[in-house]
Amino acid sequence: MISLRTGHVSITGNFRDNNEDSYVVDESQRYFIVADGMGGQNAGEKASALAIELIPKQLEALLNFGGCAKDDAVSAIDRSVEHANSEIMALSEVDPSVRNMGTTVVFLVRSGENFYAGGVGDSRVYQLRKNRLTQLTKDHSLTQALLEAGTINEEEAKTHRYRNVLYRYLGTKDGAAGTEAVELRPQSGDRFVLCSDGVTDGIGDDVIRELLTSSDDPQQIAQALVDGALEGGSRDNITSVVVIVD
Repeated sequence: MISLRTGHVSITGNFRDNNEDSYVVDESQRYFIVADGMGGQNAGEKASALAIELIPKQLEALLNFGGCAKDDAVSAIDRSVEHANSEIMALSEVDPSVRNMGTTVVFLVRSGENFYAGGVGDSRVYQLRKNRLTQLTKDHSLTQALLEAGTINEEEAKTHRYRNVLYRYLGTKDGAAGTEAVELRPQSGDRFVLCSDGVTDGIGDDVIRELLTSSDDPQQIAQALVDGALEGGSRDNITSVVVIVD
């Protein structure tokens, strides 16, 4: 039976007036979610808060956390995110104060012996196994699309003017197009981080890998990732949730 230890930190950062990031760490360690809201004023805050409120409720209604077939797990996750997406869109249409609000979302969900990682937008989930860092999610940004099309290279992507422009996020029709969840079997020693783009705005994968091994305390690691991003010049809200498999 695997056991997990977690740490989590979320800060407004040096350049924003309010924190539009939200996260949830389930007390029973069944799911971990990070959402990064957008839309100005309080709209982004509202969208990310709705995502981390609604998705867990649906997961608890639809997903067999004790273990189920991959297709059933992915379907339950996708439907949960789709539900949050439709509620965010609906509220955006009836409440002028949050018009055009949206949010990214990434998750790590546990069902039986397996984990499922995925998301919508450009927040990320990383896995560190045997000192090898793997990004488990795909950025739904225009820069990533240009990179995949071969129009720009990795180096150009780092500073590209569209790197923070998303073509998919919750609060739009495309937000219901699935979460591209990947299934994985966790191993003792695995370390995961879920983060808003405030982390990756300030530090690259090499530093993330280094900081994930800098301590055995997940709370210290989460703090180190946020501090590192702040020192690295991140201009956004910064959130990291760290999960260590024992």
